[in-house]
Amino acid sequence: MTPELMIKACSFYTGHLVKTHFCTWRDITHKNENVALADKMNRAVTCYDFRLQKSVFHHWHSYMEDQKEKLKNMVLRIQRIIYCHKLTIILTKWRNKARCKNKKKEDELMSKHELQLKKWRNRLLLKGASAEKSNFPEQSSSEVCLVDETLECDISQLPERAILQIFFYLSLKDVLICGQVNHAWMLMTQLSSLWNAIDFSTVKHAIPDKYIVSTLQRWHLNVLRLNFRGCLLRPKTFRSASHCRNLQELNVSDCPTFTDESMRHISEGCPGVLYLNLSNTTITNRTMRLLPRHFHNLQNLSLAYCRRFTDKGLQYLNLGNGCHKLIYLDLSGCTQISVQGFRYIANSCTGILHLIINDMPTLTDNCVKALVEKCSHITSMIFTGAPHISDCTFKALSTCKLRKIRFEGNKRITDASFKFMDKNYPDLSHIYMADCKGITDSSLRSLSPLKQLTVLNLANCVRIGDVGLRQFLDGPASIRIRELNLSNCVQLSDVSVLKLSERCPNLNYLSLRNCEHLTAQGIAYIVNIFSLVSIDLSGTDISNEDLNVLSRHKKLKELSVSACYRITDDGIQITDSVMEMLSAKCHYLHILDISGCVLLTDQILDDLQIGCKQLRILRMQYCTNISKNAAERMSSKVQQQEYNSNDPPRWFRYDREGNPLTQPENITSSKGHLELTVEKSTYSSEEEAV
Repeated sequence: MTPELMIKACSFYTGHLVKTHFCTWRDITHKNENVALADKMNRAVTCYDFRLQKSVFHHWHSYMEDQKEKLKNMVLRIQRIIYCHKLTIILTKWRNKARCKNKKKEDELMSKHELQLKKWRNRLLLKGASAEKSNFPEQSSSEVCLVDETLECDISQLPERAILQIFFYLSLKDVLICGQVNHAWMLMTQLSSLWNAIDFSTVKHAIPDKYIVSTLQRWHLNVLRLNFRGCLLRPKTFRSASHCRNLQELNVSDCPTFTDESMRHISEGCPGVLYLNLSNTTITNRTMRLLPRHFHNLQNLSLAYCRRFTDKGLQYLNLGNGCHKLIYLDLSGCTQISVQGFRYIANSCTGILHLIINDMPTLTDNCVKALVEKCSHITSMIFTGAPHISDCTFKALSTCKLRKIRFEGNKRITDASFKFMDKNYPDLSHIYMADCKGITDSSLRSLSPLKQLTVLNLANCVRIGDVGLRQFLDGPASIRIRELNLSNCVQLSDVSVLKLSERCPNLNYLSLRNCEHLTAQGIAYIVNIFSLVSIDLSGTDISNEDLNVLSRHKKLKELSVSACYRITDDGIQITDSVMEMLSAKCHYLHILDISGCVLLTDQILDDLQIGCKQLRILRMQYCTNISKNAAERMSSKVQQQEYNSNDPPRWFRYDREGNPLTQPENITSSKGHLELTVEKSTYSSEEEAV
């Protein structure tokens, strides 16, 4: 064998051996990899199954937790419903028991009152009989002594604080009369605190200028408030007010002789004035120039019906220190002011809170826009007699935080304005929209979310009906409402009164004047308004039986039933019928209006003296069967009385005998008188204060 063959044989053998071992290693390695991969796949499947189970369990756990929470809430709700149901049952039983007890108490009070009224009648009869026997009975010695003892009271011995409280209720004329009684009374009238406020308007026709000058010279250091309203004085008299260095309030309204020269002297001598009323005077731009120069702390300014100053005068308000502290401004009747004038006001008086612009036919939306551009703090605004104001004004006022709004006699204001109120004025508390014919039920629906609303006046808004009032009362606004005027809203019926009794727990004043659809059922609902103090049912179909029902109300102090021709003596006498109930239960009745009740006679006045002893104001217009002598006797029992026996106006729709008029002639022509009468009574005392 050659070496070459040996090498070749060894190489072949070695290669075959390597190939054999490599194939064996490859087979073993591939087998191990398959086993490892299979093991990994098994572990991956196990892990995936575990994660899937975990995810499913998590969702199941969340679902079960939600179900538990829902079940818990459901149980709480059921418990609450059961609790409310129990409370309802308890309250129903308590209410029924309270009503029974109250009815029993009323019956006892009624019987007791009947006995008392009989005693009073007997005493009146005895007094009348004794008066016929002797008109001037002799007094016994004990009675004379008693009278002498009672006359020895001397109020000058009272503390100074008590004396001041007494004299503060007197007018200037009464104080002057008291000073002439004797020396002690004269000293009481010379207390310095008594002369802090002097009102010369009450004695403008009785006191000469000389006395006014001497009074101001004597008390010039004590005078803080001066009222010259309507006084026809000489310029020298007005000049004497400049000596009152501490003067804070000055009222010279309706003074025809007050001029710019008078204002110059006062402004130089009284720089601390806070309140200034110049309404209906002849001031010009000269006075407007004096205001920012001297009255740096001026807060209240009235320029109503001053038509001699111009826009230039308003521009002067920004001179010097300006009138930047002004918070109250009255521009009523100043028809000469243009849009530019309102811009001048906005530049100089940015802090205005209360703005009054009445009797301004030239006032437009552009004027209001120019004003509110910089006066964004306005909280109350009064526009009466401004027929050109429209919904655009409310849109412009959206930047202000209004709380009180008063419009009257405007036909361009629609429901769109009330939508602005809901969105932009959440703090509105007083709304007066009397005689706005464009207001419908939709407006009331927009007012229902106002939680702060306390006074709402929609008198003469004839398009308002039961639907709108129900939607308004369903909202939170009904909870705080205290005063509601719905005079001449002729579409309202008993349904609205029922809703009022259910949703208005704080209602004090309610006017349903001339609501013709009000029936006896509605009167019964009024009794359930327990917080009611004053009610106006004039011009309604109320009868004697309705008065009987109304007499169950215990808190009623003011009742107006004028032009109610169905009320007769049976409804107002102290017998077994209606007014007996009224006098027995309405012990605090202060104001009674029976105007137009033509069937009432003199007997009513005797009955009222017995049953309603706290009666203060009595109105008896167009009472044809009440004599003048009886009215004069009654006038000494009340503080204020209005009486005449004229025939009722034709718009009352019945004659002096109480018979309905057969021919409705002149009804259309008399509507103006009706509207005038209603307009005078559109606002209550609180509204006038606004």
